[in-house]
Amino acid sequence: MSEFVQLWVYLSSAPLFGLTSTLVVYVLVQWAYERLDHAPWANPVLWSVLALGSVLVATRTPYQTYFAGAQFVHVLLGPAVVALGWPLWQRRGELRSRGMALVLAATVGGAAAAGSAVLLAWAFDLPADVIRSLAPKSTTAPVAMGIAERLGGIPALAAVFAVLTGMVGALSGKYLFDLLGVRDWAVRGFALGTASHGIGAARALQVHADAGAYAGIALGLQVLIASLLLPLAARAVTWLGY
Repeated sequence: MSEFVQLWVYLSSAPLFGLTSTLVVYVLVQWAYERLDHAPWANPVLWSVLALGSVLVATRTPYQTYFAGAQFVHVLLGPAVVALGWPLWQRRGELRSRGMALVLAATVGGAAAAGSAVLLAWAFDLPADVIRSLAPKSTTAPVAMGIAERLGGIPALAAVFAVLTGMVGALSGKYLFDLLGVRDWAVRGFALGTASHGIGAARALQVHADAGAYAGIALGLQVLIASLLLPLAARAVTWLGY
């Protein structure tokens, strides 16, 4: 027993702990996800976060200690996002013919996502910095943090809102599309990428190649459109005295 305790003390204080625990947990939840036929509620990102968070809390392991090892996986996030460009390249002709329609749909969808969040927050009389942090919730977390900071919001809170938005979309998207009778994979993927950024795009890519490709382009468009238009919209609101 003492040898096990010594081993745990060593692992929990070394970078190996964060890397090993992340890989082991994700492999296990991914295996369960495939066995459950990719059920939305079995999303591997959700259960990985819950499992790892529970381990850190139960063992009182500081997040900084965990991330010292997990950062070796974190650095792969960039290449993974860039890899979403490959399905787009395979459909470049189709995307070129629909270019204007996609940009318009992304603009309207992004405006609906940000506007509905802001209006609901305003209706519930939430603090101004929380409202500004909610506005970029449908962009991927790093971008949402940057936009929130520029708007005068709280970057950390914006990241939380972005992750929650992505998880809600990934978990509920299938059921909502089925309820509305939306069958086209391209439409489903684009809507999921617009509302739920990278987490939604990952879910779409696991389900169907066309859905994943259109979710990827929706993710990219939201990053560009939100980065350009949200600061302008915030200035307009301030100028109007709201």
